[in-house]
Amino acid sequence: MTAELSRTAGAASHEALDWHAINWQTAHENVRRLQARIVKATQEGRWGKVKALQRLLTHAFSAKVLAVKRVTENQGKWTPGIDGEIWNTPTQKATAVQRLQPRGYHPQPLRRIYIPKSDGKRQRPLGIPALRDRAMQALYLLVLDPIAETTADPNSYGFRKERSPADAIEQCHIVLSNRGGAEWIFEGDIRACFDRISHDWLMAHIPMDKTILQKWLEAGYVEQGRLHPTGTGTPQGAICSPVLANLTLDGLEKKLREQYPQATTRSRKAKVNLVRFADDFIITGSSRELLEEEVRPLVEQFLRERGLELSPEKTHITHITEGFDFLGQHIREYQGKILVKPSRKNITAFLDKIHQLIKTNAQATAGNLIVQLNPIIRGWANYHRHISSKRTFAKVDHLIFSALWQWAQRRHPKKSKRWIKDKYFKTVGGQHWVFQGQIIGKAGQRQTVQLIDAASTPIRRHTKLKGEANPYDPQWEIYFEERLGVNMANDLRGRRQLLYLWKEQDGICPVCGQKITRLTGWHNHHIVWRIRGGRNQAENRVLLHPNCHHQVHSQGLEVVKPRPAKGVRKA
Repeated sequence: MTAELSRTAGAASHEALDWHAINWQTAHENVRRLQARIVKATQEGRWGKVKALQRLLTHAFSAKVLAVKRVTENQGKWTPGIDGEIWNTPTQKATAVQRLQPRGYHPQPLRRIYIPKSDGKRQRPLGIPALRDRAMQALYLLVLDPIAETTADPNSYGFRKERSPADAIEQCHIVLSNRGGAEWIFEGDIRACFDRISHDWLMAHIPMDKTILQKWLEAGYVEQGRLHPTGTGTPQGAICSPVLANLTLDGLEKKLREQYPQATTRSRKAKVNLVRFADDFIITGSSRELLEEEVRPLVEQFLRERGLELSPEKTHITHITEGFDFLGQHIREYQGKILVKPSRKNITAFLDKIHQLIKTNAQATAGNLIVQLNPIIRGWANYHRHISSKRTFAKVDHLIFSALWQWAQRRHPKKSKRWIKDKYFKTVGGQHWVFQGQIIGKAGQRQTVQLIDAASTPIRRHTKLKGEANPYDPQWEIYFEERLGVNMANDLRGRRQLLYLWKEQDGICPVCGQKITRLTGWHNHHIVWRIRGGRNQAENRVLLHPNCHHQVHSQGLEVVKPRPAKGVRKA
């Protein structure tokens, strides 16, 4: 493994690189194999070994090509840094790979811009690194993220692979709805977290090349032609910032567990639980006094060591019957039950966005307006589909309908209501008043499109990810595959993919050769394991019986894609 990576990296330094000839499967496998070794060394506390593996991976050709690939395929690929440089040709990308060398590396200052906040009224600063600096950050993130995942707090859910806001909300529901659950909530707000993290703390505690880290932290930013040095914080907009922030805030849950050890009388009485999503967090407790006099000082001390502090204006202690907002949801006890609904602030922001889009498309066709509205409605509804949101969905649909009716009336002020209804609002599948229009499809033909309604989104309780699950640890491979299968079965697009796989293998399990049915159940298996760099595409997936799936992992069997031959062989 080591020799292989070294040879590959060495070859890239003096041979011309053909970007389109890169074997991406091999690159992913090489990187994931080393990341798994970093996880193992971290778990064993062998930090010298971790450092050696990090150096090996950051000098590996496979890691460098994946770092360049990441920054040239994401949404920011057309947004240059201060040097105006863009890598959009195979030659430029190949050259960039060879430039990813730590020796002599000096990051450029970030180009500062301002983007609107979620309320659409205020703006927040964002730093745009040069593309080479983004690639270097992506490279070192490959060696830092496995450590972050291995040492993270179990109930930290923000900016982490395989985790989502839905996991954080479900954990809130769990700790608050247990018999005799906590009744008080400490709503923590860290003042300008990303901007104020102590550089001294980061240099002392972040497990990566200190020379590279120091250069990133001191790069500064340029605004209106003037260079501004940075004495604190992580650069907002940098690829590495979320992981650096998570590593800074990890350990708070452990502190609370030390103060209130699990399975002790003190812990059962205190009912202290932390749920964190990036720099937003809540802590439950049995009383206002406990949270104010014991928990708050502990949190403040923890933050102070890292150069951070709570915002007094935004930090509150709330009783569960009053409810609190967290990650766009409102959590409150109603008649002895914990209910989670979309927060008023979140609903208002969503409707403001819808109304603004309708307003700016006053002269657009109904079809063009629909194709812009549908992704926004679908995304918002999917975000809230795991909570008690059906009534809210219906209310939102009515308000959107009213806005579209007014849009149509403004377009045709001299037409009757009947005419407007007949032109824009149809009956589809027994459903009346469906907003409909036409667009020109890719083939140049007219296509009819309809506005989706939020209320059609099925409500399904979210199954929370296990707190200790680690996507870089091979021991958790089968767990993540099972979760993917469940999530696919609950998603319309996922169900289509399952049906495609089932038909592709004639409904037969390639391990035992027997039928896969609803009664037998199935697991979604990656032929090349994800921990080894396997992708989520259908070409790398196959359906197996649950028992056969466990057999494959426990015995190290390799599954062959059944086209049409079926079977397994020793890996």
